[in-house]
Amino acid sequence: MPIHQEIVGRILLLRVDNPPVNALSRVERRGLIDGIVRGADEDIDAVVIIGTGASFIAGADIREFGQPPEPPHLPEVVEAIEASTKPVVAAIAGQALGGGLEVALACHYRLASADARLGLPETTLGLIPGAGGTQRLPRLVDPLVAADMVATGKPRNATSALQIGLIDWIAERPLEIEAVERARDVARQSLDGRRLSEGNVATSTAIIEALAHLKADTVRKSRGALAPGIAIDLIRLALQSPYDAGVAEERARFLELRSSPQAAALRHIFFAEREAAKGQGGAARSVARVGVIGAGTMGAGIAMSVADAGFPVTLIEQNEAALAAGLDRIARAYGDGVARKRLTSEVAAERRANITGATDYEALAQADLIIEAAFETMEVKDSIFRRLDAVARPEAILATNTSYLDIDAIAAVTDRPGQVVGLHYFSPANVMKLLEIVHGRKTDPAVLATALAFARRTGKIPVVAGVCHGFIGNRMLRAYNREAGLLLLEGATPSRVDKALTDFGMAMGPFAVADLSGIDIGHKGRMVMEPGSYEPAAFRVHDTLVSRGFHGRKTGAGFYLYCDGKVEGDNPEVADIVAAARENFGVEARNIDTHEIVERCIFAAAAEGLQIVKEGIAARPGDVDVVFVNGYGFPRHRGGPIFHLNQAGDVGVAALRGYAQGPFGRWWPAADPHDSNVETHPRGQSTQDAA
Repeated sequence: MPIHQEIVGRILLLRVDNPPVNALSRVERRGLIDGIVRGADEDIDAVVIIGTGASFIAGADIREFGQPPEPPHLPEVVEAIEASTKPVVAAIAGQALGGGLEVALACHYRLASADARLGLPETTLGLIPGAGGTQRLPRLVDPLVAADMVATGKPRNATSALQIGLIDWIAERPLEIEAVERARDVARQSLDGRRLSEGNVATSTAIIEALAHLKADTVRKSRGALAPGIAIDLIRLALQSPYDAGVAEERARFLELRSSPQAAALRHIFFAEREAAKGQGGAARSVARVGVIGAGTMGAGIAMSVADAGFPVTLIEQNEAALAAGLDRIARAYGDGVARKRLTSEVAAERRANITGATDYEALAQADLIIEAAFETMEVKDSIFRRLDAVARPEAILATNTSYLDIDAIAAVTDRPGQVVGLHYFSPANVMKLLEIVHGRKTDPAVLATALAFARRTGKIPVVAGVCHGFIGNRMLRAYNREAGLLLLEGATPSRVDKALTDFGMAMGPFAVADLSGIDIGHKGRMVMEPGSYEPAAFRVHDTLVSRGFHGRKTGAGFYLYCDGKVEGDNPEVADIVAAARENFGVEARNIDTHEIVERCIFAAAAEGLQIVKEGIAARPGDVDVVFVNGYGFPRHRGGPIFHLNQAGDVGVAALRGYAQGPFGRWWPAADPHDSNVETHPRGQSTQDAA
């Protein structure tokens, strides 16, 4: 029985026991109701709900999503808890997320351990709370705080939860002992005012207006995701309608969203991330000290990412001036974090202290992992790895942060190719979560396992890739950008392409991204590619802009014009460049609708991703989706390019075949989405990692 009942001096303890995170399946729901019924007996004064292990209740069991729900449903459970005639105390250790927090809100009192995290992360899975969470929470805490919690899904720690009134106490003694004592104390008190469903919400015109502003901002940031805006609507409903009406509307919207395409997509990417992060054979080695070579923007970001996780980092530069500039860059970044209240000055100082600088490679002699983040040329990489091979410990792992160079060629200049691995960080490295881990032909399985473990310890979402030009993400990006460039020649404009794709949900359009990163960066990358390995027509406009000195934001003009870093409008020279390229390649302009813009760009990335899986560069379609969602701004609520193509079904297959027959069809891989089994059904245990 996953709900164990135990009486301790007239206090009934209900222990939730569904390891590892005490997810609420049908069995646990039934057990809680039975426990509340038992608590009505005369020999019981109060009830304590507590989890076994390190968690309270970390959400609903996602394995039940997409299946016919089995009673008792969670709303029945929380109503039974709140209706108890005996006081019910939630004793919260670890996670109280989603349905777990809804259970705690139904309890009359809430005690939390210092390590507790409380939140409603349902929107991160395309859902909203479905058991009264949006109606009880604003009756307990400030409605604007409640709206932010349900819209973002971000959890609160115990200290914050106490400050906003979400919990009554933070435990100062062992949780169970204090919970029993608190239950004895409150057993003699009236439950008047302790049932949140009976409370009123303090509201005003100002609060309603603030919620409207919050919703507008949230909808804009959500890039088409539906759940966050709906969650805020339900908070507002709690302020304006009786509890029963609010709960009925919440449940209806929950059931509607649970079967929506967005929820299916978000479940897919949630589980794909977990699958991608799993170890791949071999036992991970211990990593205690890390070296980073290069204190530029990328190297400094990598050093910060590693230092933030508590590792001591030695940062290497060629000379004292470059090193000082890098350390100053890091200091300013931490200072900015303090100014924006993202971390305290004490935490910033502690993290800065983890980073020391040097100009001599001998300072890396004791490092367990050395990450090279120098200039992106084989000559520079080869030189560095030869030097590292001479000074690093035999067991040290040598990693290169490259976005497209051949890991096998880099490894070949060392006497330890099995110790070499690619760690492709995304900029800014201390912010972006994605980390492509590239294994070469000779990379030792233990080295790969260590890289995965290190990525997880530093808070990254790792995906393993094989060796090819661009690995997973940049190879897909090249296909995506190829179609965007061809669309210019065929009649679209940069602003139309960018708007169509941002309306679809992309964080930025391809031409705005090119301007931001520097059009010359892509140009330099193409200059070292093998002839015939990319479509010249697609990038003729890019290359011509570079030849005229239009590199993007940094030069004040690219596809767009800029003033003080802000877009001022289209660059008028682009139209003439496009016209010349169109004539050169014999392309006739035509009207292109938004549907074609989105379909061609997204399906091109998906088709390339399928080919990457077919070649074994990526292990599974889900890995491809994880890369594009977390590294390239693909809307999470659409699940990733391959998932999106898979959802299109026969329409998607027909589109791929049609584009393969077009004038530039040679670039479309002969891949069918039905060749790969993209998992769209829920599996796994809980929402705890979605917070």
